[in-house]
Amino acid sequence: MGQTRFASGRQLDLICLGRLGVDLYAQQVGARLEDVSSFAKYLGGSSANIAFGTARLGLKSAMLSRVGDDHMGRFLLESLVREGCDVSGVKVDPERLTALVLLGLKDRETFPLVFYRENCADMALRSEDVSEALIASSKALLITGTHFSTDQVFKASSQALDYAEKHNVKRILDIDYRPVLWGLAGKSDGETRFVADQKVSQHVQRILPRFDLIVGTEEEFLMAGGSSDLVSALRTVRGLTAATLVVKLGPQGCTVIHGVIPARLEDGAIYPGVRVEVLNVLGAGDAFMSGYLKGWLNDASDERCCQLANACGGLVVSRHACAPAMPTVAELDYLFNSPVPITRPDQDPVLQRLHQVSVPRKQWKQLFIFAFDHRGQLVELAQKAGRDLSSIGQLKQLFIQAVERVDIDLKQRGIEADVGLLADQRFGQDSLNAATGRGWWVARPVEVQGSRPLMFEHGRSIGSNLLNWPQEHIIKCLVQFHPDDEPLLRLEQEAQLMGLYQAAQASGHELLLEIIPPKDHPSSYPDVLYRALKRLYNLGIFPAWWKIEAQTAEVWQQLDELIRERDPYCRGVVLLGLNAPVEALANGFKQARHSSSCRGFAVGRTIFQEPSRAWMAGEIDDATLISRVQGTFVLLIESWREARA
Repeated sequence: MGQTRFASGRQLDLICLGRLGVDLYAQQVGARLEDVSSFAKYLGGSSANIAFGTARLGLKSAMLSRVGDDHMGRFLLESLVREGCDVSGVKVDPERLTALVLLGLKDRETFPLVFYRENCADMALRSEDVSEALIASSKALLITGTHFSTDQVFKASSQALDYAEKHNVKRILDIDYRPVLWGLAGKSDGETRFVADQKVSQHVQRILPRFDLIVGTEEEFLMAGGSSDLVSALRTVRGLTAATLVVKLGPQGCTVIHGVIPARLEDGAIYPGVRVEVLNVLGAGDAFMSGYLKGWLNDASDERCCQLANACGGLVVSRHACAPAMPTVAELDYLFNSPVPITRPDQDPVLQRLHQVSVPRKQWKQLFIFAFDHRGQLVELAQKAGRDLSSIGQLKQLFIQAVERVDIDLKQRGIEADVGLLADQRFGQDSLNAATGRGWWVARPVEVQGSRPLMFEHGRSIGSNLLNWPQEHIIKCLVQFHPDDEPLLRLEQEAQLMGLYQAAQASGHELLLEIIPPKDHPSSYPDVLYRALKRLYNLGIFPAWWKIEAQTAEVWQQLDELIRERDPYCRGVVLLGLNAPVEALANGFKQARHSSSCRGFAVGRTIFQEPSRAWMAGEIDDATLISRVQGTFVLLIESWREARA
């Protein structure tokens, strides 16, 4: 078990060759596939799930496959890249569509599954697509069984194995037996996991000698060994290969066999599974493999490899989806160190939160955000000017053009920063649509403006409104919150905030809380904001972002310490403007210059108030409005940069 198992000096730990497609998972658990009304879209395909899962666990993984030149293919590539996976080996196929799978979740063991894989991109992988240099750059190569099922992919996989043998790359087979993909089950019967077939067994037996590690379920080893008895099947496999055999035994766990096959599996070491409440068993095998390889590629013991494998499998069976359900190292550490067994991972708030915040997320640079989610103030301007309220939507679209110009200007000047905006659904929906998908920071409000106690613009059922939001949109909620409010008001506001936080947890959207303690409150001490944030942390509310007014350098120090101690995953704080003059904001920027949590500003009326009034009154045209908004926005950016210089 020494350090000699793998070639040294390799750029990659693992290359995964095989299926790369889109999984559409039914969102209605318990319904027949015929009755499902909506689906969630995830990365799928056994090899892709393993590339994704191992990358999430910190291995340097790469994918070798094909996708179509279509939206789904781009989604898959972006998903892998976001996870830190190398996609240089994925070819874009101009003639075929990306593979697709529809899945229902009828009950824990029943999942109607339809593969849309007729002439799909990943099954068109050719020998020429396999780069010798790519294979030679890795410690290990994993191939799944499906990619030996037709002549063309058999040739491509064999070519990859040839290069792997030549360059001392360890070879792993995930048997991954799907009868429907071998033509042994009806086209709509993707669910069946086992059909005995002598021809398939003989076909698989041809490749077994070429692998160093072979992983499969009991049924998959029955197929590989061409027997109805597991020990006999394993002996047949052992007669063909000296590979380490890992047999997955479902909830019981797994066993690892290095040499002679024992008379009974129980005579070897059985590494127990993690006991969890199962939502569905789909994806458990790919998660198991990801965990096992995390250990194996780091030369860990069998026990450690299996501990990681069983834990990953256990967490994924308790969640919706496969690839995105894969755990992070932080989740596994929490699971292993929990003083009591976690049998309902889906209901453990710490684990749920870790699953959202410890995965790879977009890393923001310093943030320059134009906030124009104002509703009441702009209605007032329009009415004063005798303008129709539809003019507010037109105005906000002009603001988008100003943001675009600022973004271009920053890039041209080589300034490391991200631009963003805050816009509302009521008047700014077209602006939100225009801003989405550009890589900008985009947030939108949910509160009824000026409400105290807090009320939501679309009623109490905040979660049902979030269903229609793009995933990249951040939920922004302004609350006039004071820790010394009279109890009934405070409890009502806290209940609303907790409901909002839980809705954000369920929907996966990030949450920004804008905390403004009321100015006329009888108890206005300098530490009021600090205590407000601390109170919300004590309630178990962990927003991704905070938005607050300018503070003194001393208060910033306190806030930095509080955030660092209570939520190391917090994305940061942005400064609000409250229509203050540019000079006053510049002074606030200076006070925050040493803060580690303050990431930028989100300013509105200081930028738009006067040009919007003039535009509504017909005193200036569109071009002048855009130019003036851009000018003040840039002035604030320069003040921020000067303070931080």
